[in-house]
Amino acid sequence: MKIKEVIVVEGRDDTARVRQAVEADTIETNGSAIDEEVLERIAIAQQKRGVIIFTDPDFPGERIRHIVAEHVPGCKHAFLPKESARAKRNKGVGVEHASIEDIKQALQGVYELTDEEAGTIEKEELIAYGLIGGPKAGQRREKLGVALRIGKTNGKQLLKRLNMFQISKEQLKETMNQIVQEEKDEK
Repeated sequence: MKIKEVIVVEGRDDTARVRQAVEADTIETNGSAIDEEVLERIAIAQQKRGVIIFTDPDFPGERIRHIVAEHVPGCKHAFLPKESARAKRNKGVGVEHASIEDIKQALQGVYELTDEEAGTIEKEELIAYGLIGGPKAGQRREKLGVALRIGKTNGKQLLKRLNMFQISKEQLKETMNQIVQEEKDEK
């Protein structure tokens, strides 16, 4: 599988792992200390070919994603569930630990952020689905993030991502019905 866009990753190990899964060019941020030169290269890549931000599913990875997206509008986003990015022997989490298949799947589920306020999902709907304020809210948000490939979020971030990625009310409803059914089946 060949990727047209340039993929932004955190480091060399991520680049090596991504290139085992797909044919792609990458730009490495070298961690969360992203300098202006790297941001400028990402901006040029966005203008010429487009950019996919593919960072680790942890706090530093989300911070890098936010910095790049803020400085370079119009980037696409790929997400890996945390359990797909765990190292076998230590507590590390990262793209470099993911399977080839998980990386391919994450890159196929790319989302493009929009500037317009096209979001139709309201906070009250998240409360009704038990995604905010309920005893299982954190678990449900995590399952929803994996199912929709939008990453792990807190309640406020979830509402923003659902609307930025233009997830429809129907898609949210269908996915939540599946999650609730899985919870019933687990009992």
